Amino acid sequence: MKQRWLPVGILGGEIFATNVVARWVVKLTGSGDRFTTRIGVVALITVAVVMAGAAFWWARRYPMSRVVGDLAPAALAACLLSVLLGPLLVGTTPLKDGVDFFINQILYFLVLAAGGAVFGVLVVMALGQDYKSQSWKRYADQLRSKPRRVVRR
Repeated sequence: MKQRWLPVGILGGEIFATNVVARWVVKLTGSGDRFTTRIGVVALITVAVVMAGAAFWWARRYPMSRVVGDLAPAALAACLLSVLLGPLLVGTTPLKDGVDFFINQILYFLVLAAGGAVFGVLVVMALGQDYKSQSWKRYADQLRSKPRRVVRR
């Protein structure tokens, strides 16, 4: 159980940590809206890149059902932590900017996390290194190999 869910928790924590670091950078610099928006975009792109890397890593080793079953909870947990707990860690409230901003933040986060994961999985599939492609390759190699010789005496 620990071997399966520990990497999922680490992935969720890593995504959450990038969000908290971005929030702290925005709070400490206190610059204008343009700089704040730039930091937010960089943080969201980082979420997509991390999810793409995780999807690439997971899809090479496990069947697609497990990839989805591991990455979806990690992204959802990271999203909820980033949206609900992240603002509290920098001294504000989750709904400070309004409900519409709160909902949009959740949607952007989940869309970019899912998009990054899909991109990572598609790259693995295009390279033929996913779990299913490797299984089909082993099966084809087995069929093409010479049959065993039976020695009669």
